[in-house]
Amino acid sequence: MDQLTRDSVDLRDVVEQADRFGARVLTGDAEGVEVLGVEMLALDDIARAAPGSLVIATLPTNDAPRAYQIDIAVRRAISARAAALVLMNDVTLSETSRTLAHRGSLVVLAADAAPSELAVFVDRLVRRGAAGALSRAEHAIEAVSRAADAGGPDIRSAILEAASAALGVGLRIEEVPGVRWTEADAVCIGEVPIGRLVAERDDPAVAIARPVIASVLSRAASRESQDRFGPVRSRADLIVELLFAESSRIDGLAVDAARAGLPVQLSHSVAWLTPRVPGEPARRLPASLVAALELRALQLVDDRDEVWHVAAFHDDLLVVASEELGAPDHQRRLRDVVERFVQQAAVLVDEEWTFTVGLGTPQGGAAGLRQSATEARIAAESAVAAGRLGAVESTDVTGLRRVLLDFYASPLSRTLLDDVLSPLDALGAERADTSVRTLLAYLSTRNSLVRAAELLTLHPNAVNYRVRRIEQTLALDLDDPDTHFALELACRLRLVSPR
Repeated sequence: MDQLTRDSVDLRDVVEQADRFGARVLTGDAEGVEVLGVEMLALDDIARAAPGSLVIATLPTNDAPRAYQIDIAVRRAISARAAALVLMNDVTLSETSRTLAHRGSLVVLAADAAPSELAVFVDRLVRRGAAGALSRAEHAIEAVSRAADAGGPDIRSAILEAASAALGVGLRIEEVPGVRWTEADAVCIGEVPIGRLVAERDDPAVAIARPVIASVLSRAASRESQDRFGPVRSRADLIVELLFAESSRIDGLAVDAARAGLPVQLSHSVAWLTPRVPGEPARRLPASLVAALELRALQLVDDRDEVWHVAAFHDDLLVVASEELGAPDHQRRLRDVVERFVQQAAVLVDEEWTFTVGLGTPQGGAAGLRQSATEARIAAESAVAAGRLGAVESTDVTGLRRVLLDFYASPLSRTLLDDVLSPLDALGAERADTSVRTLLAYLSTRNSLVRAAELLTLHPNAVNYRVRRIEQTLALDLDDPDTHFALELACRLRLVSPR
């Protein structure tokens, strides 16, 4: 960038006009000293000040700086060729500090106001026009780049602090529903917005620098997310594959999952979340919102003691809580987390969306993970099919229902049993459902027309008519024991697992 022409102001004018902030000269002559800008810097960062700037030294607490700290600050301000150094609150310069300032031609001031208020005043006094705004923006971008390159455990906070200090304006990330990743001030992880970069006040320099700062923050957030959640997301892909693979592949996939760090040997309880809009069953969440919900769920469980995984399956979400076998209240803890997630998800999506949740019972090992997921999925699908959108349905299955769920968990078994009833499906959904319920009533009462009629609240002749039509459609002998068993199992499976 070409060198910018900067307006300047005499330091004496700054001191005179800042009297309401308690500004006063501790040592040096303010007259004739050109001030090109203002910066708020911690004592350790003063050496990075821009030449000609008025540096406001800040401390992490409101305590007055000690003598040795002032000595160091004076040396660093001289080294940076600062126009002046401002110390906040009631301070006294030691003889050493005065001597150092005199030798370095540095004016040292004191002020009583909040550092940010003084910085805003001086900034407005010194910076005039487009050249000043571009200069401040350039300095802020350089400071943000240095903070990002330095890294650290909380890189986003470091970037915000560097930008705020360089601009003299406080910046923060604010969670705002509906932010689009294409907006200039959006802070995103990939294409998933996590908030918006907002300033305490707007001015031309902030407007120029904000898109660049937001971009740097987005890259830092993406890196943090990858470091924190990358391995978990990789294991989530294995979970989805494990849940829907053929039974013959379970052992091999379990070995792969264990190598990837998925604790398959533990007990697993699964929540299946299905987003729907009432009255619009075909409507689905955009992929970007599914990704945002997945990220929010991961953030929600990040600091919990249990082992958690979140996986997306089409537009549904699976939340897996893994604990030691026999851990008490396993399903309750899963329910608590999922209910909190649903509350937070409402912030990310429109109010018209509902989240129907099915909870599976805790089950051990890789096969148990599949079983719990199957239970959760059936519970969620049953609630949706029954019109209970937004419900949280727990599964407590025993006896025959568990056997049927085991069949449902196997794609091969499910396909074979569906094939048995496929001629009825050709009649249409409503007639197929009526036929299946009639057939099950007949078969479960040992082919008794009278008892089946009682279950269906029909006349036996009506049941007989239906059964004979079904028998003709299926082209099967309902009195054959093997056929009887297969058909009854297929009907029970069909009714326990909504299509």
